[in-house]
Amino acid sequence: MNGAELLVKTAQARGIEVCFANAGTTEIPIVLALDTTKGIKAILGLFEGVCTGAADGYGRMTGKPAMTLLHLGPGFANGIANLHDARRAATPVLNVIGQHATWHLPADPPLAMDVESLTRTVSGWVRTSESIETLSRDMNEAINASGFGQISSLIVPHDIQLAEARDEGIGGLDFVFDSVDADLITKAAQRMRAARKSALLLDGRALSRPGLEAATRIRAKLQSDLFAPSFFSCVERGLGLPDVQRIPYFPEEAISLLSDYDVVVIVSAHEPVTFFGYPGIRGHILTDEQEKLYLCRVRENPVKALEALADALDAPAHPIVRDAKSPRAQLPAGNLTAEKACLTVAALQPEHAIIVDEGITSGFTYYPLTASSPPHSFMTIAGGSIGYGMPCATGAAVASPDRPVINFQADGSALYTVQALWTQAREGLHVITLICSNRSYKILQLELSRAGITSYGDNARALTELNAPPINWVSLSRGFGVPAVAVDTVEGLARELRVGLAESGPRLIEMVLA
Repeated sequence: MNGAELLVKTAQARGIEVCFANAGTTEIPIVLALDTTKGIKAILGLFEGVCTGAADGYGRMTGKPAMTLLHLGPGFANGIANLHDARRAATPVLNVIGQHATWHLPADPPLAMDVESLTRTVSGWVRTSESIETLSRDMNEAINASGFGQISSLIVPHDIQLAEARDEGIGGLDFVFDSVDADLITKAAQRMRAARKSALLLDGRALSRPGLEAATRIRAKLQSDLFAPSFFSCVERGLGLPDVQRIPYFPEEAISLLSDYDVVVIVSAHEPVTFFGYPGIRGHILTDEQEKLYLCRVRENPVKALEALADALDAPAHPIVRDAKSPRAQLPAGNLTAEKACLTVAALQPEHAIIVDEGITSGFTYYPLTASSPPHSFMTIAGGSIGYGMPCATGAAVASPDRPVINFQADGSALYTVQALWTQAREGLHVITLICSNRSYKILQLELSRAGITSYGDNARALTELNAPPINWVSLSRGFGVPAVAVDTVEGLARELRVGLAESGPRLIEMVLA
């Protein structure tokens, strides 16, 4: 057995089931080890951003890491944008990155670079394996570190992959969270009881069904409101679940919405700030006078913390959820607009669907429509780094092969990682990609309008429009092996979406928006 086989056996023993890979020469021993060691499915991504984005989607759905296999520093660099989103979503991800043989690095070969420094920009845990004796331990520690909702990056030199290894020490200690801090729970309970108006700001595991059930208990006791960030990891949503309000994207609306709360308890989320620095608008949504309490630390389980807070408040064990006050969205009619596309998806999405939203401006109206939809999972672009949608939908489909995935996808963002379509075709994944074809970078046009700029010149127009020439999405998709159609009416979208939901395998629908 060599080091690569020891590495893969250790990963398999620790429950790693999927490897999203784009390997090179330095990783060939690991590629071969994936053949000789059964239990880990290898999935090829034609671009490293597909691999890392798919690992993000997989981790958001399962709560455990997938493995990526990346080629040296430049390969990792190609995947870093989607790892940024995974970091902000607190997704468990395990990166394995090949490195030149230790004896060859002093020669400074063409692909050599400071891989450790690069990986630290998005990783909570980084290590370069230094010997065959520590390799299995390194893998164990990487997997454990990822369990806290962070990215682990293990760099493995080629000569260590080839070194002879003994079949010892495979496996390791199971991952466990730290105990919940009782003092933090007591303090939060006291402050929420005394508050005039309190709120819970939830993200990460706190938006899972168990987390929401605990949050619902707290709300029933104190009438606290429930919020999620503008862009969050993944929320369980629909009938029988609380309607968690999403903090608006634009700062004026967000500041107005949260201004009336004197205590905000933050659970697995960041303090809300404006997405960009706008002149004349403060960067932090909450003021210094509003008390902000963090319920748990990174290494603690937020679900257990919420349950402990509910118990400390003597909250009811099984409160009734009364949030679904409006009927389910109804199908509109006529020419497609962004708003009608959102209504159509909300009206037709089936129970247990997974919705991956990278619709950007086209998807703004979707979320409020779905409180009365059948139960579903909904994820967003947590870090704002575009190009996450198609890969994330791919990973979500791998994680949940019995559930349909609907990727609500902006056209400009889709072009960053369109290679994900090929992986969907190759793996036969049930992903329906809905391209919001407004043939522009609409968010930039919207920001120009907010800045009071109503007319601009040829250069600004050239940098915000995608219509000269227009992208032929049907041909592009079919070229990657995914059946595709274009529609420009609600009736056409409804027909094709029903077809996509009824069939297995991937499908792309270009929604030509008026």
